Amino acid sequence: MFAWMVWTTPVAVFFSCIVLMLIGMTVWELKSPTDTRKGFLPMETTRGDRLFIGLLTAAYVNLAWVGLGEKMVSWFSLEQEPSVWISFVVSVLLLALIMRKG
Repeated sequence: MFAWMVWTTPVAVFFSCIVLMLIGMTVWELKSPTDTRKGFLPMETTRGDRLFIGLLTAAYVNLAWVGLGEKMVSWFSLEQEPSVWISFVVSVLLLALIMRKG
């Protein structure tokens, strides 16, 4: 069923984190309904809105990292493509920023 996708450890960790965040946000929303608020995003958002925007941002960061991996080798004179764990950490930090201040 999942044979079409390359399931490496970083990919599995990334998707596992997304599933855990969705479960956690569902429980949090049931226990404490959210109010809209205005942060640095150009609109009022709820926690769910910020999670969705943060997950989209994380996905785009990871896609850009993988897509530009070969170019980074020549741009920065690297011996091999940079690790996807770097993009994972950047994604988590951006998601935390959007959830907290967005």
